[in-house]
Amino acid sequence: MIKCIRCKHVHAITKSGIVRGKQRYFCKDCNIYFTLPDETTVDMKHKKHMTTIVDIAKALNVSKSTVSRALHEHEDINPHTRAAVLKMARQLDYQPNLLAKSLVRSKSNTIGIIVPEFLTYFFPTIIMGAQQVAAEAGYNVIICQSQESYKTEVANANVLLANRVDGVLISMTRETKKFDHFKAFEKHGIPVVFFNRVCDEMDTSKVLVNDYEGALKAVEHLIKNGYRNIAHIGGPPALLITHNRLRGYKDALAKYKLPFKKELVVHCNLSKKDAIACAEQLLNLKQPPDAVFCVNDPVAIQLMLLAKKRKIKIPAELGIVGFSNEPSGEVIEPALTTVQQPVADIGRSAAGILLEAIAKGEAYVPEKKSLKTTLIVRESSIK
Repeated sequence: MIKCIRCKHVHAITKSGIVRGKQRYFCKDCNIYFTLPDETTVDMKHKKHMTTIVDIAKALNVSKSTVSRALHEHEDINPHTRAAVLKMARQLDYQPNLLAKSLVRSKSNTIGIIVPEFLTYFFPTIIMGAQQVAAEAGYNVIICQSQESYKTEVANANVLLANRVDGVLISMTRETKKFDHFKAFEKHGIPVVFFNRVCDEMDTSKVLVNDYEGALKAVEHLIKNGYRNIAHIGGPPALLITHNRLRGYKDALAKYKLPFKKELVVHCNLSKKDAIACAEQLLNLKQPPDAVFCVNDPVAIQLMLLAKKRKIKIPAELGIVGFSNEPSGEVIEPALTTVQQPVADIGRSAAGILLEAIAKGEAYVPEKKSLKTTLIVRESSIK
């Protein structure tokens, strides 16, 4: 039993919050607040569990429902009570349980994004575009990186499912050939929008750039600048972008009646090591190419560095075109000709489509959006 430090009564004592880590008491008879100097109390800020509304209720000696209504600004709560609850919530570093709220409302106001890597500017820029749209609509974003690993991608998908996201934006890994972890979102009624690297097995919305058109323009540019033995370093065979860019390369050759040579096409897994290996394979041919169209700028830059090491003159002896318009392409010497993608627009478009799918629910009809590319001509491809 707690006795008042002044009148020694016990019947008129109530708890009245936490002060400097100690329980504060109020004596109705004496009308005073006091703490017990020899009492061992718990510092709520150092509790191992997250502060809950139960902790706030105990600290103020009020009911859990009173705390809940005060935190949610119900009209029937006395303003002084609300102010006391909010003050105590700040003091105890209370953080609302968003997952619990989502269980009640069946809506988390959160979307997930899964991307294969952060090594280049491409995916971070897409994410920034998507976050901008999501934030304007009042949505939070959970970002997952698969590191080009199918196993990690599956784990990412499971994390987003466990967090009950309202929708997901996905760009697959180069390893992904099974899609059950993506189909699990559909089973739970969670809309999915693929971008850049997409899954054709699923009837979902997709946002792409016109890879075929971009590749066609790039190779056509090389042909018009006098190159004739043009090679192509493509991406992983499992990716749709690889097939579309290879198709653009082939059709450009056919358009200008240049022969397609199998030995001039190699596929890269997009790592630095593999890019160098592909570049070496092409430059070691008995009749090496006089130009190369690369699946992306990082691959093109590795080719340029190897060519320089071998004293091959760019662009006089070897023309090079990349794809994606990485910032590094402007500063390398000579500057890299490339196909520019509207990167931030990919993120904005994908997020906008996803939010529309979330809002419409079962009434939403999946769509496929294709964004235009622009050829950026620089020194690496002009003889």
